[in-house]
Amino acid sequence: LTLRRLAADWDIHRVFNQYHLYFVPSHLKPALIRYVGVASDSGVSISDLKLILQPPENVFSDEELDDQSRANSEITCLDLSASIGRSLKLKDVIDVLFSVAEPDAIDEPQDSWETVDTSPSPPRLLLPNLTHLSLALDPRGPRDVSWKQLLSLSSKLPSVTHLSLAYWPEPCLTPWAKFSTVSSPQGRNIPYAGTNYYSHSLDHDWSEALLVLRMLSKNFYKLEFLDLTGCATWFKALHLKDGHDYVDWSGSWGKLTLLRLYTGWEPGIDAMASDQAAYTSAIDTAKCIERHIVAMRAGKGRFITVERDKIEAKK
Repeated sequence: LTLRRLAADWDIHRVFNQYHLYFVPSHLKPALIRYVGVASDSGVSISDLKLILQPPENVFSDEELDDQSRANSEITCLDLSASIGRSLKLKDVIDVLFSVAEPDAIDEPQDSWETVDTSPSPPRLLLPNLTHLSLALDPRGPRDVSWKQLLSLSSKLPSVTHLSLAYWPEPCLTPWAKFSTVSSPQGRNIPYAGTNYYSHSLDHDWSEALLVLRMLSKNFYKLEFLDLTGCATWFKALHLKDGHDYVDWSGSWGKLTLLRLYTGWEPGIDAMASDQAAYTSAIDTAKCIERHIVAMRAGKGRFITVERDKIEAKK
């Protein structure tokens, strides 16, 4: 109740208590971030994350911040639901989670010109024990997210075991180029991107989506839970194969035990026949994916539960 009240009055606290928010107990920070994202019309911002997770600059001494810095290692969950794609960009989240410690300046001259300069320190993870990550989008909001940035994030967070990509668009590295073409010397127009507007519907070409999912599965190889609610438009890619590109449910994602494949919507009583057909098709595809995973593991891997919609039998 206290955190909800704090989130409701966030516009006040983010200004007048900006130097104290960092000292909120670490076990309460994930809930605070979640509540701020829900209470705000636009979601949690990058400055909000910095206020909660990063110490204020030039305010407290290193001794005062030492214990609190170690407390960040106790945070295992980061819920950015409905904020990603609106108030947050994945690139900004990566910049906050990973910071490069600058080496101390060397004032004294080097003994020799052959002396090797001090190289920058490797990126330091702000939340080293992060295992639960929600990047779910607002189903009523924009889907301004980048799979390329997600792949970059996944390569740096192999510890994630629970992931939500609810309502994410179809896997594509260059979505802005779906309608772009280039002219060949023979005068033919060739799609510029790996996926064009008709790739999935007419050409049945899922090669780029399969490539992206294969790369994602190799990076997030510790996943045990995956939420793909509202991603029915690309459910099919979860059981297709194109050469070496496919989702390996017995290898990279062999530890996955719970897969959520809800459509995220339900047609009304007066819905058009096309909407009813799309809804039924999505449910049938989810069933096929479940059978595909069970067959691929062939009783050798972990048991998997696929949560999906069910069509009630008409009386």
